[in-house]
Amino acid sequence: MDADVARTDALLDALARREAIALGQGAGDVAVRLLGALIADVDGQRLSSVSITPST
Repeated sequence: MDADVARTDALLDALARREAIALGQGAGDVAVRLLGALIADVDGQRLSSVSITPST
């Protein structure tokens, strides 16, 4: 497997597990920062949302 592919897979796996990302060389990668921000936003909404189940 190509080293870049392996790094990308590791990064995506860490994001999926909601782990902190040690970006190092990729710290300036806008896509990585955006994915991290989107995950944080979704997690924040999930924690603050109220589930309403319609009565039958």
